[in-house]
Amino acid sequence: MKKRSVSIAGHQTSISIEEPFWQALRGIAAERGQSLAGLIAAIDGERAAQTNLSSAIRLAVLAWYQARVEAQAPKETVPLNSE
Repeated sequence: MKKRSVSIAGHQTSISIEEPFWQALRGIAAERGQSLAGLIAAIDGERAAQTNLSSAIRLAVLAWYQARVEAQAPKETVPLNSE
């Protein structure tokens, strides 16, 4: 794990997450067309008060990939006439 410093809302903070999460976070930011710092700030603004930022980032990355899997999953078809 590597600790990185980022600036959020004008203040410096350190974040320690595993490299695969950093890579995923960079990819998500690029896909959304926003900076890495901007994405981290958005996650910071949405997290629950009792959740630390590193955990909130991991959960945000997980949610991003879960949403992509759900979007790609075939939808079950319900017959119009179930009799």
